[in-house]
Amino acid sequence: MSPLNRRTLIAGGIAGAGATLLAPTTANALSYPFTLGVASGEPAADGFVIWTRLAPSPLNADGLGGMSSASVAVEWQVATDQRFTQVVRSGTATAAQSWAHSVHVEVTGLQAGREYFYRFRAAGHISPVGRGVTAPAVGTSPALTMLFTSCSHFEAGYFTAYRRMAEENPHLILHLGDYIYEGAASTTAIRKHAPAVEISNLADYRVRHAQYKTDVDLQAAHAAAPWLVVWDDHEVENNYANLVRANTSPAGDFKARRAAAYKAYYEHMPLRPAQAPVAENMQLYRRVRWGSLATFHMLDTRQYRDDQACGDGTRVCPEADDPARTLTGATQEAWLLDGMRQKLGTWDFLGQQVFFAQKLASADGAKSMDSWDGYSANRGRLQRGWDAAGLRNTVVLTGDVHRSWASNLMANYTTQDRIIGTELVTTSVTSGGDGSATDTGLSSLNPHVKFYKNLRGYVRTVTTPTQMNVDFRFLDRVTTRDYPVRTLQSYVVQAGNPGLQAP
Repeated sequence: MSPLNRRTLIAGGIAGAGATLLAPTTANALSYPFTLGVASGEPAADGFVIWTRLAPSPLNADGLGGMSSASVAVEWQVATDQRFTQVVRSGTATAAQSWAHSVHVEVTGLQAGREYFYRFRAAGHISPVGRGVTAPAVGTSPALTMLFTSCSHFEAGYFTAYRRMAEENPHLILHLGDYIYEGAASTTAIRKHAPAVEISNLADYRVRHAQYKTDVDLQAAHAAAPWLVVWDDHEVENNYANLVRANTSPAGDFKARRAAAYKAYYEHMPLRPAQAPVAENMQLYRRVRWGSLATFHMLDTRQYRDDQACGDGTRVCPEADDPARTLTGATQEAWLLDGMRQKLGTWDFLGQQVFFAQKLASADGAKSMDSWDGYSANRGRLQRGWDAAGLRNTVVLTGDVHRSWASNLMANYTTQDRIIGTELVTTSVTSGGDGSATDTGLSSLNPHVKFYKNLRGYVRTVTTPTQMNVDFRFLDRVTTRDYPVRTLQSYVVQAGNPGLQAP
């Protein structure tokens, strides 16, 4: 597949685009509005979503990006080549102030299993070019190159990992939560949050998302491939659970705060209109098929969960094992098991947020109450469900913890009886700062946990019907720009033989 070259990405494919060029109008009513770049997502066999948001002044305090209240017609094109000599789909969308002048175009009628290029025009200005990829047709299983990461704290460092992900030219990128951070600006940070306060209203969430989106490395990653996204806690507030707050600062109605956060999240992500929030609710869990090779079950482990047991934190807590406790909510749990039992592809990938495997912190049984260990019965029902269905190719993809981990998932963690799946945990883009390659996180208390590394980066996987090749990719520093990426650990997961094997 063809990588986006720098000239095309920056210039929007204007030079030499021929008869199919979106020609500028004679009078521009706006300054350049595509300051937040472009993105694609939610690939299907016949198309994908393309996104942009008009924001000539993206950090304006009112959150409106320098736009007036008027709606704006936004033209779009999809072509088979970067020069747009072969346009195959085009149309016009409306960018309205009610959704911060964002557009989410569901492009259909494309061929399965191939790359396309897309762009927008508004008020005479042409956007950068993005690359979209359609999923393979059901019944086919070509190899899939997929990258995933999480936890991109703007203040903690530079987003070089996103640049390196773009350079991998993948078919698909997953972001597993903490796309933004809600906290106030720090006086000692590498970069400073805008606005400077902890965000809690719609205008401030919009500005914070826009600030992140102005980063050129993040824009490059969005332009390079379609994304599947799910949130974790920092898109709203640290360690919230459903409508229960972790603390009372800043004061205010948390239901209104969650509604504002969910709305801003949707406005800045390449999601389908079906995911548009209604007040403080937004259905983000969904299923995406990649031909007959894989099914992505994208989970939401924040919106429906019970409050963390025993006051949160890492502790010994019998309440964490209460069968009534849920991380997913009963409806999402049933939806997930039903989808897995359908066996729609060779592999089942669970894209989700918090550490899934059991991980004891001490010999007395202390565990993290914010992870699946704090909801062990919910985890057990899922594991027993896919095990009873005979599924042997379940891989849980996880973010949240700012470290890389790799684990075998056990039918019984206490007796270490039978490997029934695999968990791959990505480190962060920047959260946690540079880290330390010499940190030791493995413990004899958790013999099923096989790998740990405290550096920033992402995970690269190449999946075929017979195996998944896994590379843990790291940057030595994120507090300095433009570090190279390197692979420090690789594994193979064989189809029909769950667990981690040497490459």
